[in-house]
Amino acid sequence: MEKQLIKNKKAYFDFFILETYECGIELKGAEVKSISEGRASIKEAWVKFKDGEAFIVNMNISPYPFASSFKEDPLRERKLLLHKKEIIKISTKIKEKGLTVIPLKVYLKNNKIKLEIGIVKAKKLYDKREEIKKREEKKSRLKL
Repeated sequence: MEKQLIKNKKAYFDFFILETYECGIELKGAEVKSISEGRASIKEAWVKFKDGEAFIVNMNISPYPFASSFKEDPLRERKLLLHKKEIIKISTKIKEKGLTVIPLKVYLKNNKIKLEIGIVKAKKLYDKREEIKKREEKKSRLKL
């Protein structure tokens, strides 16, 4: 059973999503509480690969107000938990021109916080305009 906590809505408009993967994320205790309350943002986040490991960069997790005095940096790099084969597969794919990896959503699955990442390609301006036209046509057809 999944409970969606955070969704990167802008990603579906700005990018073509080619593939998606589910991964875990290494968090501190107070960060888990903040995410469960929906106090996090993945709009500006992206995934980088370094030394055979995957890290999420720019994921903003607001500090939990009831945590102890020790406050973690809200924008720190967090390790993603993926199988080695998946890391190798993804990192070789993003070496292609114009591909990147971004987080699509954060959700709870069996009381564990999971992150869905996607290999994406940026849309051109005309692709976005075309998508808006299709959406408007669909709305106008529904009104009739």
